[in-house]
Amino acid sequence: MVGAIFWLAGELIHLMILAIIAAAVMSMLVAFGIANPRNQIVYVVGDFLNRVTEPVLRPIRRFLPYFGTIDLSPVVAILLLEALQMVLADLYGRLAMSGLAF
Repeated sequence: MVGAIFWLAGELIHLMILAIIAAAVMSMLVAFGIANPRNQIVYVVGDFLNRVTEPVLRPIRRFLPYFGTIDLSPVVAILLLEALQMVLADLYGRLAMSGLAF
């Protein structure tokens, strides 16, 4: 049971990382004029990605200094999520070694 919880947490973190990457790519496509945000499909996908990633990126944006048009919050968020994933893997390894992860 504990293994399933750690697996689910790891997968959710991985999905969040993929959503952040997809949102960054979508943002660049819109900024360079490749994707038209007035297209309904592009708008729906962009809105979904924004709603999913904004709760993670907003607190990071509050602490990062302003760099003009460059947004470094996705990079910081991915690094923090990867670190969290490593901590969870280490914690699960320690639980498994002590015999508590059954």
